[in-house]
Amino acid sequence: MPRASSIKRLPADQRAFLEKLLREDRYTLDEILAKVQERFPSSQAPSRSALGRYSQQVNELAGRMRDIQAASTVLVSELGEDPNDRAGQLLVQSVTTLATHAALNATGEDKEVSIKQVGELARAARAVLQARKMSLAERQEIARIAREQLLSEQAEKLKEVAKAAGMTAATADTIKRQILGIPA
Repeated sequence: MPRASSIKRLPADQRAFLEKLLREDRYTLDEILAKVQERFPSSQAPSRSALGRYSQQVNELAGRMRDIQAASTVLVSELGEDPNDRAGQLLVQSVTTLATHAALNATGEDKEVSIKQVGELARAARAVLQARKMSLAERQEIARIAREQLLSEQAEKLKEVAKAAGMTAATADTIKRQILGIPA
């Protein structure tokens, strides 16, 4: 097994500062090293080549995250924001695909699968199965309960406003039925 990167072995606060500078994407490697040495003068800064390799990893991860965010924005604009509709189903399918991909990568011939990885994959699979179990009837029931709560809150607010504004009962009843859609 290869040695851990010298950056991964840095103290947590120093590594967090270095990662923050890398994510900002405003500095050259030499400027980042100078800032790290300035902020943490008593500790040894990583080598420029180690920082370059780590920077590539961070940039690759950031690129993937930007791609996922852009795809998510497009999907939500196309499918809507309701997590119980097609977008939610797509999310469940995406997680399934990612878990499967991770499992296949972890079982490569030259790689040994650890107990920790098996546990993480099992938890991910359980979460996916749980998300898939929610049936249309369950989603509709959740929506019905939410609607009832909203209508109840609106009716209470209307009572308060009607009382404060001196509205007649008939006016309040009309607002309740015709505007809010609350049965009398």
